[in-house]
Amino acid sequence: MALSTAVLMDPIGAIKPAKDTTLAMLLEARRRGHALFYMEQGDLALRDGAPFARLAPLEVRDSRSDWFTLGEPTWRDLREMGVVLMRKDPPVDAQFVYDTMVLGAAQRGGVQVVNDPQALRDCNEKLFALEFPQCIAPTLVSRDAGELRRFVAECGEAVLKPLDGMGGRGIFRVRAGDSNLNSMLETLLAGGMHGEGRHFAIAQKFIPAISAGDKRILLIDGEPVPYALARIPQGDEFRGNLAAGGRGEGVPLSERDRWIAAQVAPELRRRGLRFVGLDVIGDYLTEINVTSPTCARELDAQFGLNIAGLLFDAIEKNPA
Repeated sequence: MALSTAVLMDPIGAIKPAKDTTLAMLLEARRRGHALFYMEQGDLALRDGAPFARLAPLEVRDSRSDWFTLGEPTWRDLREMGVVLMRKDPPVDAQFVYDTMVLGAAQRGGVQVVNDPQALRDCNEKLFALEFPQCIAPTLVSRDAGELRRFVAECGEAVLKPLDGMGGRGIFRVRAGDSNLNSMLETLLAGGMHGEGRHFAIAQKFIPAISAGDKRILLIDGEPVPYALARIPQGDEFRGNLAAGGRGEGVPLSERDRWIAAQVAPELRRRGLRFVGLDVIGDYLTEINVTSPTCARELDAQFGLNIAGLLFDAIEKNPA
């Protein structure tokens, strides 16, 4: 099924092609004969309520040094596309939200938008996991420094992070009584250490199983890929994120992993979240990544998979 497929992403010239999941998707679309088009945030517009984009014809190659060619961009009605891949990285700020509103207009015009624009607005990657309390470790979300300090004291050891970060940025591991806790809270809350801050922070009980890796489980229309990428911290680093220097090692899903995926899957399907990454440490779900989940290329290479192919099978067979 030949489709016109557009992608909204960060600058394609800055990606790491050997590891980039969006490139894997584009390569698969090209193999299927799709016409490819490229856009960035500044290329979206609404004209009398109709969604438009400045689209550049795109050619992609599986190369580490010469992976794309862009043609001359022109303004086109987005409803001419069959599929739009929304692959803009966080932060999910006001401009990202406005992007989803333009893409929502395209979706109402019959375009498959992956992932669903409203779900991208509604499902904060840190908070969405809290809709599945049976799957998570003890967690507190608050702007109140005193409450967060009490939570750390109750847990003995906790991880603190902002609600809008990615790639391990802004994450702190802290023990009860740590002399740096107040400074960490000031940074995260953007306020004084004695009262309420301007920003929410999330605190999760520290899970010692992080030493075995923070597993990324990919789901397509709620069905998990049978292998996860365990991102294992290196040296003195407690964060497993690949962007923070973690080492990626593919592992089969455990029974607990499959149970967590089954708990989450019906809600993902209901919301139109077609390509999702669950982060699991030990027995616990820690995040649900919906904006631009990664790790497909690493799993493909280790296990001979074609995860992007599974996604496009779903797109072509089961239009949202």
